[in-house]
Amino acid sequence: MIPGVRVGHCTVSRDPDVRTGVTVIVPSRLPLHAGFRVLNGNGEMTGLLWVRESGLLTTPIALTNTFSVGVVRDAVVAAVDPELWALPVVAETYDGFLNDIAGMHVTREHLFAALEDAREGEVAQGCVGGGTGMICHGFKGGIGIASRPAGEFVVGVLVQANHGRRPRLTIDGVPVGRELGPDVVPLPGVPEGAGSIIVVVATDAPLLPHQCDRLAQRAVLGIGRTGGAGEDSSGDIVFCFSTAEPSGAHRANKELDDLFYATIEATEAAILNALLHATTTSGRDGRVVHALPHDRFEEVMRRYGRAV
Repeated sequence: MIPGVRVGHCTVSRDPDVRTGVTVIVPSRLPLHAGFRVLNGNGEMTGLLWVRESGLLTTPIALTNTFSVGVVRDAVVAAVDPELWALPVVAETYDGFLNDIAGMHVTREHLFAALEDAREGEVAQGCVGGGTGMICHGFKGGIGIASRPAGEFVVGVLVQANHGRRPRLTIDGVPVGRELGPDVVPLPGVPEGAGSIIVVVATDAPLLPHQCDRLAQRAVLGIGRTGGAGEDSSGDIVFCFSTAEPSGAHRANKELDDLFYATIEATEAAILNALLHATTTSGRDGRVVHALPHDRFEEVMRRYGRAV
């Protein structure tokens, strides 16, 4: 994502029907100024009341499946220090189409493994960690990461993409979903628009908590640019934190526009990366979700005059 922030995964994949995992985002120091926004609330992210009250992120962030939030949250407490007070930030999206989600196959050891795996720089994307069983706009989705410069600062975005309708998928203004058509990957039993997206925005710009809220709001525009709409059955939650010293000098509100633009663009790019890095996946009851077909995607983009 950005310097000083590590990302780690633990992928839990066992045949025939376990396709799940945990992804963690670990700042090099805590606490940090933080904020959040909710596009549609059919989802869960623990710890938000204290973030709203205090304006602080006090633990690593973890992403997993809907039914594993509890065990992962408890494991974060243990990993931080069981003797310390903590309200961890743990978020979820639903992977029950490909994964035996009711089997609750994620354990505390998987959270510890993800923390052990956490590193800066290039990390795996697509069908890894919390994104292992996720579906995005009718294609295989998962974890996507992107960053964009914002003047002297950087904005990094990580998504767990499990949302969207096929006909709405739009990349750089191109109606990719409509061009590829509904026949590429039929998903019987999965209502269009069902699912969720979790977005985590990090920046090294020195921001106050309310300014983190404002950046989180702009990530919603990145979701919208790719065709996400926050449907009724979708849980679309954005969390934002600043790695700058909380006691340091802060940006004036009027200086935030470059950060807004970078957040929008990095969110759009992270969703695309989740799609491009994902691979065709089989899972529960023999179900298969196909990856975005790169050759057809490139052909569509070229036909609309876009560089690939």
